[in-house]
Amino acid sequence: MGILNVTPDSFSDGGRYLDVSAAIAHGLALAGEGAAIVDVGGESTRPGAGAVAVAEELRRVVPVVEGLLAAGIGATVSVDTSKLEVARAALDAGATFVNDVTAFRAAPGMAALVAERGAECCLMHMQGDPRTMQREPRYDDVVIEVREFLRERVACAVAAGIEPERIVVDPGFGFGKTVEHNLELLERLPELAELGQPLLVGTSRKSFLGALTGRGEAERLAATIATSVIALLRGASVFRVHDVAAVRDALAVTAATVSER
Repeated sequence: MGILNVTPDSFSDGGRYLDVSAAIAHGLALAGEGAAIVDVGGESTRPGAGAVAVAEELRRVVPVVEGLLAAGIGATVSVDTSKLEVARAALDAGATFVNDVTAFRAAPGMAALVAERGAECCLMHMQGDPRTMQREPRYDDVVIEVREFLRERVACAVAAGIEPERIVVDPGFGFGKTVEHNLELLERLPELAELGQPLLVGTSRKSFLGALTGRGEAERLAATIATSVIALLRGASVFRVHDVAAVRDALAVTAATVSER
């Protein structure tokens, strides 16, 4: 899953793809590098990010989704949103995947919309919201609590009519987690894979990698690759990244060494 942020304030690439033509070109490039999914987001969810009005998010996202489909992108187009109106408009424009960081909690009608359209979806765990999530996050057992949250959200999605095979789950690395919480989740990913849903891991360039390596956002590719390879070996099957080609190559080599064992 290639990341396409059409925002001014995303933590790593904010402002780079505000222009619709630049965003479309980057989305096509991500697909060309091997992204099976291109995830278009018009509202930053970095720690401390402010909310974006519906009209502004629509203005940012819909022309890009339309442009990618018109250009014949060879990948699934996903919309990264927790707003019902934005998801509906993106699906109308040709997207077929909804990536909701609130796991359908922000917009109760989201599950019904996804079910009605036969779309795929990703349900993510987040403690708090982007404005508050990194203020002393606490868990008794982060893996068990994240797993049971995701189990409950999958059950709600299925009850709304979404077929289980269309549901991906995401433990939400960096969303209301300390460095130690993130490492615990990575170490114990097999416990999340027990849910039986495709497991998405999104560690790309995140701050906990900087805390571990001392490197800035633009210098965290090696750490991103390391966490992605570990995640593949521990049950993850979807990887949300900025640097598609490099991560895809690392995963392909890793997969080749274990596929027959």
